Amino acid sequence: MARVLVVDDEPGVRTALTRGLSAEGMEVVALADGPSALRAALTGSFDAVVLDIIIPGLSGYRVLEQLRAAGVDTPVLLLSAKDGEVDQADGLDLGADGYLVKPFSFVVLVAQLKAMLRRRDATLGRTGRRVRLGALVVDPASRTVTWEATPIELSPREFELLHALASRPDTAVAKDELLRLVWGDEQAASRNVVEVYVGYLRRKLDAVGAGHLLRTVRGHGYLVGTG
Repeated sequence: MARVLVVDDEPGVRTALTRGLSAEGMEVVALADGPSALRAALTGSFDAVVLDIIIPGLSGYRVLEQLRAAGVDTPVLLLSAKDGEVDQADGLDLGADGYLVKPFSFVVLVAQLKAMLRRRDATLGRTGRRVRLGALVVDPASRTVTWEATPIELSPREFELLHALASRPDTAVAKDELLRLVWGDEQAASRNVVEVYVGYLRRKLDAVGAGHLLRTVRGHGYLVGTG
């Protein structure tokens, strides 16, 4: 399931895109201002960003510029009320992967978004995306985890568990979902195995002062939080 960040200060646009993209099988997080969008996108936990240019606090251009300066290569589809060639060129020069002029066709937006996701999937292969949550960096390409630049040695299963949780920051992930994501099948192991590995992971995070990131949400599962 692709995880998409939608940023637009118009409530109607946010609602329509959330409903429409969710119906396409995507997980959607919708925000209304530039600073919030930048904080969320800097985590690298999204597969794509749909970003309006004119938003409060920080323009879409500046959000995109700061993302690319920080090394976050998440595909970005810019939305704008301006249809000038210069505006489109500015957005693409800053590192946008697509540009749509309002009012736009939802069908066209979905087509562009899916094309961006296919290109990203081809680039990432089967490794998954690099996630940065404050001082925690989880890099599936190198299979490394660091906290404040200190390496954390994890077993392959512990790494997959942390990556699954960190890829959905501040979101409780159920044990059955973790079995599917980490073990490949909800029936592949018992739910108690998840508890055991969460315990292993928590101890290793505690050892470097990052234990507060991993939390149990009673009745819902586990989450890795940014706070």
